[in-house]
Amino acid sequence: MNRRSFLYTAAATPAFAAKVDDLPLYRTVTQHKPSAQPGMPGRYPGRVITTHSEKSIDIATEKVDVAVVREMCSRGMTALTGLSDAREAWASFFTSSDVVGIKVNCSGAPDIMSTPAVVAEIVRNLNAVGVKPQQIWIYERFLGQLQSVHYEKWVPEGVHIEAVEKTRRSIREYDPATYVEVDFFGEDDTRSNMVRMVTERFTKIINVPNMKDHGASGVTGCLKNIAYGNFSNVARSHRDAKTNTLSFIGTLAAVEPLCSKTVLQVMDGLRGVWHGGPFSPNPTFRFYPKMIRFGTDPVALDRLLIPVIEEKRKAENAVSVFDRSPSIIHPRGRRDNPNKNSFIREPGHIEFATRFGLGVYDIAKIKDMRIEL
Repeated sequence: MNRRSFLYTAAATPAFAAKVDDLPLYRTVTQHKPSAQPGMPGRYPGRVITTHSEKSIDIATEKVDVAVVREMCSRGMTALTGLSDAREAWASFFTSSDVVGIKVNCSGAPDIMSTPAVVAEIVRNLNAVGVKPQQIWIYERFLGQLQSVHYEKWVPEGVHIEAVEKTRRSIREYDPATYVEVDFFGEDDTRSNMVRMVTERFTKIINVPNMKDHGASGVTGCLKNIAYGNFSNVARSHRDAKTNTLSFIGTLAAVEPLCSKTVLQVMDGLRGVWHGGPFSPNPTFRFYPKMIRFGTDPVALDRLLIPVIEEKRKAENAVSVFDRSPSIIHPRGRRDNPNKNSFIREPGHIEFATRFGLGVYDIAKIKDMRIEL
């Protein structure tokens, strides 16, 4: 067992077991049926391609090397698919008739987000296999976060850049017929509705999360970005010290048609946040893994995200994301103190997601191919 596996295994069991006997009652409503080959865990369960380059981003200037990112994406996709040509690799996922949603993460913008150079490279490859700019949507829930990134400067004219909520808490762009109902704390609104673009417009979705810690879920990667990023009314899952992210994230990610349409995971790890996530108000807590990971299995990618965050936290003498000690819970103390938590964190949400068949969690069954550029 290597050091990374040991760090995680030593903490994983008690963290996960702590809440499995205290689950909310969920009711999922959807008219959509799963496809014959659901997008998650997809074509390559348990397979992750990690591309890394020290040249990918300059830490001092934050400048991203576009040519290096292009090579990372090319090598990652060909390794994932086993095809020798990048165009063939992308064509194995997408055709000219597809309408593609690119689910970015802008919660830490403008300092950390799905990097424009990475998103632009995804768009370029979609165009190369015949997906017209007008058939591509770069989307996020909140307008202000999305606008701060200025993706329009990076992609061809015609690509849609759209926020679900033009004003906060607007429900117009959520599907009233597709939702998860659950009462966590006696809140007035107990429904979380799926984004209408997912149910009515997209044929396929590419998920582009970051590598970040999270005050409630422990870490936030593929699963949380695709789940909380495609439903309304999700922040209600945590209040005071208690969070229901353990079960809520996987429950949302498994709802159709989101599960079937999300066919590719591209985890942007050029930058990361080791404390204070999902936002990034304090530059002290940013770091630079300088990697991009590729796969179809969100559980496997998130399983490999945990040691990235844990090892950085350990190097900074910060408490583990698995630490459930009541003494470190302080509702207002977390932002600038890596040894305080606002909630009892639930990194076990990644293992819990296997209950829905969303991917492979067992580290012994995950094949992580590493490519150094």
